[in-house]
Amino acid sequence: MSIRRLPEHLVNRIAAGEVVERPASALKEMVENALDAGARRIAVRLAAGGTDSIEVSDDGCGMTPAEMALALERHATSKLPDEAIEAVTTLGFRGEALPSIASVATLTLESRVRGADGWSRVVDNGAVVAEGPAALPPGTRVRVDGLFARVPARRKFLRSAKAEYAACLDVVRRLAMARPDVAFSLEHDGRRSLAVQADEDRPARVAALTDRDLAANCVVIELEREGLRLGGIAGLPTFNRGIADHQYLFVNGRPVKDRLLVGAVRGAYAEMLPRDRHPVLALFLDVPADVVDVNVHPAKTEVRFRDPALVRGLIVSGLRRALDEAGHRAVQRPSAAALGAWQAEPLAASPPASGWGGLDLLERPATGALHDRRPSFIAPPPQARVEPAWAPPPDTLSYPLGVARGQVARTYIVAEAEDGLVIVDQHAAHERLVLERMRAAVVAGGVAAQALLIPDVVELDEPACDRLEARAEELTGFGLELERFGPRAVLVRATPALLGHTDVAALVTDIADELAAFDQSLTLRDRLDHVAATMACHGSVRAGRVLSVAEMNALLREMEVTPHSGQCNHGRPTWVKLAHGDIEKLFGRR
Repeated sequence: MSIRRLPEHLVNRIAAGEVVERPASALKEMVENALDAGARRIAVRLAAGGTDSIEVSDDGCGMTPAEMALALERHATSKLPDEAIEAVTTLGFRGEALPSIASVATLTLESRVRGADGWSRVVDNGAVVAEGPAALPPGTRVRVDGLFARVPARRKFLRSAKAEYAACLDVVRRLAMARPDVAFSLEHDGRRSLAVQADEDRPARVAALTDRDLAANCVVIELEREGLRLGGIAGLPTFNRGIADHQYLFVNGRPVKDRLLVGAVRGAYAEMLPRDRHPVLALFLDVPADVVDVNVHPAKTEVRFRDPALVRGLIVSGLRRALDEAGHRAVQRPSAAALGAWQAEPLAASPPASGWGGLDLLERPATGALHDRRPSFIAPPPQARVEPAWAPPPDTLSYPLGVARGQVARTYIVAEAEDGLVIVDQHAAHERLVLERMRAAVVAGGVAAQALLIPDVVELDEPACDRLEARAEELTGFGLELERFGPRAVLVRATPALLGHTDVAALVTDIADELAAFDQSLTLRDRLDHVAATMACHGSVRAGRVLSVAEMNALLREMEVTPHSGQCNHGRPTWVKLAHGDIEKLFGRR
């Protein structure tokens, strides 16, 4: 077998396999080129999630016809003035993106330098097919049509148009987050889905691109150490999500997905978040160019640090310091019903014969009429709960988990069993019971639904709405009836009756997160189990609720006959037992 030199078009296609994995990969390279060109406004247009068409227009410096021809050659770039690749400060620097994209699609490149005429160049799967004058404002417009249309082996691995659009939206969102000084807009199939203005402050830009509530429930990160600077915003521990996709990490303005940084975030939030919850944050790390290697992978999403321990320590200490300074702050979303409960109701009361509490509250003016100076209402006295003993307590010999004797910290049920003391986490236990009830109802034909008197509108980002809409029929089987209500909202008409009164917005948001995390990797049954577990968490008895003795005993009895009730849906134990021997050891009796 002889060795031969590969033809140029085949080399470009091989390179495209590393640089252009999907429409989002091509879009990322195109937007980064616009930013490197000094653009202040970037407009993105997509068709069919980018599989049919991707167009990026900017108002950057533009290119001359000669520069355009050179830009379509491999390893030709304006971003490395010398051979010091370790000192690169731009987002792109390899000179592979445009020729790689042009080798697997039809690429139309139009550009105009200020003070000159515009020029156009069209490359169809590696071959130049047209060029000539073009009318456009100063800047550059790049259009990619039919990505992988002539490479069916690659085309068939693309996902649905909605999935590809979600990936493209994530790319634009991350790059827009890194550059609050630049205006971005994104249109998909003729409809605008993202628009942010230039010169926004960082917290406002991050909140606009993630969750509008983040601005009011975050801490600002500012820390500098040994030439490294960490900035950004981080959500309070109580402002968390079910998946880690809401963590945005940047190194020198470059969006990255780095295990070291993700691990540092996890370490900073340790012991402050449930095991299955993740913080919402955007961290911007600025480091000298010689302490980070960005030339690790052609996609440029991975980096390598010269001193990983220093970087990790900076992130952990910066996050913890900001969270410590937050003190007792927590996410506050008071409902109208909760606020209304604080309003004192007017009570009718007859005044004492000689004033109120020794004070003469009746005033007689010269006219002889009486004016009452008492308050317009009287607040009711504190209410106490009294539970009469209707019957003697049951015999502990009859029940494995014993008989309820009380409640500690409004969270733990204390029961006496024949052989010791049982302590039950009421929320964890009830969460498992609700899950098993829901599973049984699904097998029996579906969970009963409770119609809402007034349907709730829940606002989410567009990909989350797409996921919920795609699974609406399956969710109906769980008693959750919803429908699409515009591009970024769903209308909830009914909730599972098993859940009782629940926070509809929180429930729907968590289910959308579950679908994002497990939709592709698990079987249908496993996906439904995750949805059921999320619903059960929202419908279970919360810690902090006072239970009557009858309610506590009912919970214990149901646990005794319910499978898997020894652990909650997240793997934590629901009850522990102190045997008589253990108690005797505590008091030195043995």
